[in-house]
Amino acid sequence: MRLSDIIERVHAYHPNADVELIKRAYVYSAEAHRGQVRKSGEPYVTHPLEVSGLLADMKLDEYAISAGILHDTVEDTHATKEELQALFGDQVADIVDGVTKLNIPFNTAFEKQAENFRRMLVAMAKDIRVILVKLADRLHNMQTLEHMAAHKQERIAKETLEIYAPLANRLGIYWVKAALEDLCLKYLHRKDYEDIEAKLEKTAKSRDGYIDEVKSVLEDKMAESGVPRQVKGRVKHIYSIWRKLKSQKIEFEQVNDIIAFRLITDDIAHCYQALGICHATWRPVPGRFKDFIAMPKPNGYQSLHTTVIGPEVQRVEIQIRTQDMDDIAEHGIAAHWAYKEGKPAGMKGEDQFAWLRQLMEWQRELKDPTDFISTVKVDLFSDEVFVFTPRGEVKELKLGSTPIDFAYMIHSEVGDHCTGARVNGRIVPLKYRLKNGDTVEILTSPNQRPNKDWLAYVKTGRARTRISAYLRREQRRRAVEMGREILDKEAKRYGRSLQKLMKDGSIARAVEGGRYHKPEDLLAAVGYGKAKAQDILQRALPEEVLSKGPQEDKPKTRLERLFSAVARKSQTGVSVQGIDEVLVRFAKCCNAVPGDPIVGFVTRGRGITVHALDCDKALQLDRERKVDVHWDTRGTVPRSVQLRVVTEAKPGILATLSQAFSAAEVNILNANCKTRRDNRATNMFLISVKDAVQLRRVMRDLENLSGVHSVERVSV
Repeated sequence: MRLSDIIERVHAYHPNADVELIKRAYVYSAEAHRGQVRKSGEPYVTHPLEVSGLLADMKLDEYAISAGILHDTVEDTHATKEELQALFGDQVADIVDGVTKLNIPFNTAFEKQAENFRRMLVAMAKDIRVILVKLADRLHNMQTLEHMAAHKQERIAKETLEIYAPLANRLGIYWVKAALEDLCLKYLHRKDYEDIEAKLEKTAKSRDGYIDEVKSVLEDKMAESGVPRQVKGRVKHIYSIWRKLKSQKIEFEQVNDIIAFRLITDDIAHCYQALGICHATWRPVPGRFKDFIAMPKPNGYQSLHTTVIGPEVQRVEIQIRTQDMDDIAEHGIAAHWAYKEGKPAGMKGEDQFAWLRQLMEWQRELKDPTDFISTVKVDLFSDEVFVFTPRGEVKELKLGSTPIDFAYMIHSEVGDHCTGARVNGRIVPLKYRLKNGDTVEILTSPNQRPNKDWLAYVKTGRARTRISAYLRREQRRRAVEMGREILDKEAKRYGRSLQKLMKDGSIARAVEGGRYHKPEDLLAAVGYGKAKAQDILQRALPEEVLSKGPQEDKPKTRLERLFSAVARKSQTGVSVQGIDEVLVRFAKCCNAVPGDPIVGFVTRGRGITVHALDCDKALQLDRERKVDVHWDTRGTVPRSVQLRVVTEAKPGILATLSQAFSAAEVNILNANCKTRRDNRATNMFLISVKDAVQLRRVMRDLENLSGVHSVERVSV
């Protein structure tokens, strides 16, 4: 990429752009990065130039282009924000500063990554160009990922697939989303990627002929009816094909809608006329029509989608839209760019980005960043369903949402007191899955409260967040009451009452210097079993009272019996901070192994339950019960892990798998192999590993074997 190429691209869509600003940014960046090289051995300045070229492809303004050229200067050179402000103005400096603060190190703990993700969304709300520069930066890094070590490739690709590709989708920049997803697949499932790529190349000639045939028919039919048209045919990107293969468990040859067509016309009336012509020409596939013109997606996307049975009895997907709609579909936010109106770019007041304002509301409400990233990931990956209020207002929800999700979208109070719903005039259960076009009316009662069962079938992050927050408040209230009762009983053994200790400040003094901020926190800890009443009284009571000892030796409370049962030496290889020789058990939902990031939760009657840090179930548990745990490095305790290995059903494959386990020094505890109808075999192996490194190594070895289609870790 050369500077002249970037300027030429910018001039093509923004003739009045201040290209001198871009030129000055290039001169400054080249000087600042002088002597620096990338992993590929190329001069470092090639990277910011490529990033700026991608920003020009997004049709951004000269400030964003200049920021792209300068985006690494503050982090990697002597440059400062103040210097950039003086040389290039506030807009450029603020964008560069925002990108610098969003730098997410690849080797951070999950909580750190989650907190950085929160900061990224805050920066988006201030100026969307910050995240667009970050997306371009990530895309070029993915394009040059072959120069990184294998373990870094895997980590970066996974993060890109989980965060950056969904963000590109939400911003409507589908070509960036598709490019990121294909590159991620290349590094996460290289064999699958190369297999699909080879098959696409092998069938390219016949496919091109088919595209020409369908285009010719569409153009002729539209011309006969006087509909202005431009017809394009394309092959779906590799990742979308791979997802279909995996979700439907089919072979490449069975995918019958690899080709998609786009019909662009001049106005909305002609869009619907074109739809009628398509359906009159070829038989439409039932249930495959979507009207995103009447009900646009949250990012502003509009189009008519239909699937028909085309020539040679093949399914053909057709998207019909106007030129303006196509601009939005191609470029997302860039199609609305504020520089066209002579104003700085911004997000305020844009209805199509209501989802971003919703994310900002969540980031203010959710104090725990791990809760936040869990909630946001759910909504970033969502497909939408559109329903109506009784007044005819359109509401967009995640596909599979229920009346409870709808109630919480209306207002948190409506959700908390929701007792039922009428959908299209009929009473439906709260677990009813809403469908496109449903009219929903919520029934409420002042006596109704959220319950834990709701979490099993709500889909939206907002509903899940509100319900979980209510349940945590209720659980804490009960813990405080239990802690108050336990502490009062223990205090009375010394001739005191909890009420008196609270009144004279004794409990407040016990809080000082400890791990709790206020008396209520201390009471909750006692109720949860995270603190002992006796230890608190040792700090709260005068020495002369303690020296006399308790008045009578009463039987142990249930909570004390719990700690007695818990206080046994752990043989699990896990240490619990603040509690010696505690009973530890592993949650079966995630089955962590040494090396996995972990978190512990106090479980009444069963000691400490250990989850993997990113376990979905752990993210729903009460944070008040959370305790710090870590792997004990003094010794290795083997862990059992179950793997599902899908292979071709051919002679000798089981022996090949066994040899791979043996070569990796992994012991097979149990094996269960079944042949499927599609000439594949599902092999379940229960194995013993010493740590996550050994597990990843054997999984990688298995994936590289001929005849192996997939290897995944599953719950025991």
